[in-house]
Amino acid sequence: MELTPAGVGQVTYILPERCVQKKKRDKIKALLAGGIEKPDVLVQGWVRTRRDSKGGFSFIEINDGSCLANIQVIVDRKIPAETVRQLTAGCCVSARGNLTRSPGKEQALEVQAAEVTVHGTADPEHYPLQKKRHSFEFLREIAHLRPRTNTMGAVMRVRNRLAYSIHRFFNDRGFVYLNTPIITTSDCEGAGEMFQVTTLDLSSAPKANGEIDYAQDFFGQKAGLTVSGQLEGEVYALALSDIYTFGPTFRAENSNTSRHLAEFWMVEPEMAFYDLDDNMDLAEEFVKYLLADVLEHCAEDMEFFNSRIDNTVLSNLTHIAREKFERITYTDAIHQLRKANGNFVFPVEWGCNLQSEHERYLTETVYKRPVIVYNYPEEIKSFYMKLNEDHETVRAMDVLLPRLGEIIGGSQREENHDVLLQRIQAKGLKPEDYWWYLDLRRFGSAPHSGFGLGFERFVQFVTGMENIRDVIPFPRTPKSAKF
Repeated sequence: MELTPAGVGQVTYILPERCVQKKKRDKIKALLAGGIEKPDVLVQGWVRTRRDSKGGFSFIEINDGSCLANIQVIVDRKIPAETVRQLTAGCCVSARGNLTRSPGKEQALEVQAAEVTVHGTADPEHYPLQKKRHSFEFLREIAHLRPRTNTMGAVMRVRNRLAYSIHRFFNDRGFVYLNTPIITTSDCEGAGEMFQVTTLDLSSAPKANGEIDYAQDFFGQKAGLTVSGQLEGEVYALALSDIYTFGPTFRAENSNTSRHLAEFWMVEPEMAFYDLDDNMDLAEEFVKYLLADVLEHCAEDMEFFNSRIDNTVLSNLTHIAREKFERITYTDAIHQLRKANGNFVFPVEWGCNLQSEHERYLTETVYKRPVIVYNYPEEIKSFYMKLNEDHETVRAMDVLLPRLGEIIGGSQREENHDVLLQRIQAKGLKPEDYWWYLDLRRFGSAPHSGFGLGFERFVQFVTGMENIRDVIPFPRTPKSAKF
């Protein structure tokens, strides 16, 4: 194969001879999508079911994870009986033969096996995925095997497509992908919900003035796992203009709910010269782009979610992808909520944090579409958000989706050094902990904005899955980190 990158001389590479000669695996997705008969195909995957006929034939359903559908393999008497006996649910096999039209009604194509190789057996007495349906609670207890179920396979394919779409969205718009640190000494939110990182022996940690002496720790100061890549993202946005991060973040928050994880992934773009309106425009475009892309490229899996998980998923996502988002100030949102005559568990008054029930009421009852709420009270928002001229509100915004609530939170950042310093002090934080962040306002400060999207919560919304633990490969929650 020859490659000719722009501005670079012609580059040629040659595959190793064994790669050219070896029979390559045919992915089930490609075979079924092709829809035509083919000689000598090689299918490799895991047996879902085996059905034996009186005529000495066995019908094997194999799945390789490339798509939701299985492919049927016909095993006749030329395959040794000992091999056939091992073809139980869960075993790993290779089947080589001709891809032919199937006389059955449930599938268009099938493989007439000439060779079958069992790579790994699965004892039917102990393999836990014998039934066709299992509770999600049970599957979480066998997180190492649950990827073989239809639901988890579909979730991971959708998750994969969304991740690809995120990178493509920003890359097409000239953003630079930035890897911000996982270990940090800065608490972006100032909420103290960071997991600590230390090499000290906590049973006999060194003390100074009655407190742990972190000067003797690995990093020479107290460090933790990041809650956000935003602050470091701002550093590079004020040099490269448009950047985004997409990586793991951590919250030591003891919230054992269907919407919270201790470890999750965040998408955080940061843009120089963007004001709040620019920020809201990008956030709306971003959400619509992702939804349109997954509806187009994950049609089979999305049909599965619509039929098995939530029969409103497709209509809901299609509606959101096409609708213009409503934009209202926080003050107007409070006015609308107070008109509901107090039918909320959490009371509504100016200065309160909007709860999920408030957010859903706005999107589902009042406006019947996604809503962006902006200009929040200064007291309930983070120190880095730009103060409005009224000195009571900041240029913050949240994107709210029907049936979910907040999916994106963002703001225009405070670029004035003195105002930012006052805000840090007013929040009870130590300016010396943010000296470098303040420095950005001393040397070439610029207006800039950004937002964050919780990736798992978005995957949960797209798929209709009820619990966020079921949209991440290995969930980390309070008292649970065994896999």
